[in-house]
Amino acid sequence: MAMEVTQVLLNAQSVDSTVRKHAEESLRQFQEQNLSVFLLSLSGELAGEDKPVDSRKLAGLILKNALDAKEQHRKYELVQRWLALDMGVKTQIKACLLQTLSSPVHDAHSTASQVIAKVAAIELPQKQWPELIGSLLSNIHQVPAHVKQATLETLGYLCEEVSPDVVDQDQVNKILTAVVQGMNANEVNNDVRLAATRALYNALGFSHANFSNDMERDYIMRVVCEATLCPDVKIRQAAFECLVSIASTYYEKLAPYIQDIFNITAKAVREDEEPVALQAIELWSSICDEEIDILEEYGGDFTADSDVPCYYFIKQALPALVPMLLETLLKQEEDQDLDEGAWNLAMAGGTCLGLVARTVGDDIVPLVMPFIEENITKPDWRQREAATYAFGSILEGPSPDKLTSIVNVALNFMLTALTNDPNSHVKDTTAWTLGRIFEFLHGSTVETPIITPANCQQIVTVLLQSMNDAPNVAEKACGALYFLVQGYEDIGSTSPITPFFQEIVKSLLHVTDREDAGESRLRTAAYETLNEVVRCSTDETASMVLQLVPIIMTKLHQTLEAEKLSSDGREKQNELQGLLCGCLQVITQKLGASEPAKYAFMQFADQIMNLFLRVFACRSATVHEEAMLAIGAVAHATGPDFAKYMPELYKYLEMGLQNFEEYQVCAVTVGVVGDICRALDDKVLPYCDGIMTQLLKDLSSNQLHRSVKPPIFSCFGDIALAIGENFEKYLMYAMPMLQSAAELSAHTSGADDEMIEYTNLLRNGILEAYSGIFQGFKNSPKTQLLIPYAPHILQFLDSIYMEKDMDDVVMKTAIGVLGDLADTLGSNAGSLIQQSLSCKDFLNECLSSDDHLIKESAEWAKMAITRAISV
Repeated sequence: MAMEVTQVLLNAQSVDSTVRKHAEESLRQFQEQNLSVFLLSLSGELAGEDKPVDSRKLAGLILKNALDAKEQHRKYELVQRWLALDMGVKTQIKACLLQTLSSPVHDAHSTASQVIAKVAAIELPQKQWPELIGSLLSNIHQVPAHVKQATLETLGYLCEEVSPDVVDQDQVNKILTAVVQGMNANEVNNDVRLAATRALYNALGFSHANFSNDMERDYIMRVVCEATLCPDVKIRQAAFECLVSIASTYYEKLAPYIQDIFNITAKAVREDEEPVALQAIELWSSICDEEIDILEEYGGDFTADSDVPCYYFIKQALPALVPMLLETLLKQEEDQDLDEGAWNLAMAGGTCLGLVARTVGDDIVPLVMPFIEENITKPDWRQREAATYAFGSILEGPSPDKLTSIVNVALNFMLTALTNDPNSHVKDTTAWTLGRIFEFLHGSTVETPIITPANCQQIVTVLLQSMNDAPNVAEKACGALYFLVQGYEDIGSTSPITPFFQEIVKSLLHVTDREDAGESRLRTAAYETLNEVVRCSTDETASMVLQLVPIIMTKLHQTLEAEKLSSDGREKQNELQGLLCGCLQVITQKLGASEPAKYAFMQFADQIMNLFLRVFACRSATVHEEAMLAIGAVAHATGPDFAKYMPELYKYLEMGLQNFEEYQVCAVTVGVVGDICRALDDKVLPYCDGIMTQLLKDLSSNQLHRSVKPPIFSCFGDIALAIGENFEKYLMYAMPMLQSAAELSAHTSGADDEMIEYTNLLRNGILEAYSGIFQGFKNSPKTQLLIPYAPHILQFLDSIYMEKDMDDVVMKTAIGVLGDLADTLGSNAGSLIQQSLSCKDFLNECLSSDDHLIKESAEWAKMAITRAISV
């Protein structure tokens, strides 16, 4: 087989599908029969200078995919498989890879770079291949430029793949020295300089020690800043990418360089090619992000000893930064509104201006107003659009007091522009700006209302009119209406929108039927807005919401009747089904929330459930998710009557719980099982064996995404609450699972923010399970079955209290569990609670919490504990 590898690899890229499939099958068999020989022959192919470039490239690609995968469990299997290979084989493969770096063929050495980094990511943490970095660094002094380039590329990939703690500082210093030398202005070969600049970008995460040393930092910064002036555009862009990363990673070290950074970026924004100018703007956006985070975290009150002071770089740069950004707004592209993924100077400048406004608040307004006033009425559409965009960009950040008077003047002007401006770009941006006004300056929290009985009708009329405009304008008008109705969400019984309710709903349904509703996300926006109109509606319009039910049901029915569709048509169909299921969910939640409406809604429940069951027969994850959520809403609305749908629905619940691949579907299904338990109470009992079996399988699988595990634990609690002491037969399976997860989640030392967030979700799920189980067994003769588990639960509460990294949600659930334990076990728990290390401290801390929900739970727990101790 090794003889014909070249031909098979070429055949696997053939245009003839029969030849291609046959070759792919041969490769698969070869891999399964003898992995060592397979990988060896691929590495030989990649290193073979006499082989065709196409077969070398594919050989490298297959090698790379044999070492890494996107899915965690698959990645783990591949790592273990590589580690288990014979040492001799691995040594040969690695020798071939290193040899390929010297190949003059770009595709070959570039592919080898990536594969070496993948092997390093597996071996370096295991303390294997210690000589790799040394042998790469010795390559740097090689004469041929392509060897130098390939080696720098490899060092870059290596820094991307490997975590900083597995490379010791001495080697980091050597890597940085090599990379920074390669970036130097006296490096004559641009390919080498580009590879070095890109490598530095990946190495920045390793450079904390170097950035703490003034001399080293100055040197790195000088080289990066010089590279932003290189004649080669790709190198300039890569150098700015490094600066962007430095600005966010080493914000606190920027002060000495900030003036130079401003000069370099200003020149690039005004004079350089777009890819470079975009990165220069991005740099200021990332400084804004850093300062916004610091100001949010510290609430602006810095004491002399705060660890991360804010340097107020943006505030200092304002007088020069704002004019530079305003200039970019005039560099729009003719068709940017029609292209979903468009990104250009004007858009980047506006985005950055918005971040600046959030960073400095009121100070930005006087700097931007003159630009708006000067350009808003100009004959050139670019000037009108830029002025409108500038206005929309600064609405989040400054205080309502500062903006209200300006917005009151601007509102009429905007409404007129949206109706009469001859230019579609201007209308698009005007509608977007109106949406921003309603999002940030309208609602129950704003003291001076912008929307009054006097102008409400005009606003609604103009927005509904604009929904007949070009799709991109209509989509923005839907967005503006979305925020307009959302602002009246907490208004109580009568909403200023009520008189227009029917007209609004009719217009939105009309938009969803437009021939061109597929463009600019228009159909999706119309349904999202319709959902918000329903969600924020009051009892006065309940009868009109009810009339929507048969209309949306008919639309869903039509999508199910559609005959053979092309794959593109099928995709559009799935999207529409998802939107309609989502809409029915919101309507069901709304009508289910009030008694008379709920009673009227019941007449449709059978037909709706029938439609949802038909939707499940179509294979599409998004639709399943939406239909499942809608079924949860129906269960909530129909209560115990939902039992009649269970025989039909059960198989789809089971399918959802088994869907590891599309784990969002699995997570949503778990949530819906909870909804069904709450609706049916003990009527869910006949289905519990199947459901519990599947949930326990899910928990012990290493293929299921970790985010689904916390809701599964909560679901144990829902089931126990529903079936009470009948949960007895599951205790011997569920409790050990909960215990081992509790032990894992108790300690988070050294974890990053993301891990701590996940750990808190996990703790909350575990605690909700305990809570449901204790409440379910309350007042039953079988409560003594729970006594053996109490010490472990109290120990879990102790340890998470000691860790001091619970969020408020976990704190409330945890103090609730302490109460449930005392409440259900009574005197059996009393003595255990008295012996606990920290229960008393934990309870007192919760009693004095500012969060009234935590305080309420704690007061209840205190009563339960007092009762348990006094028995």
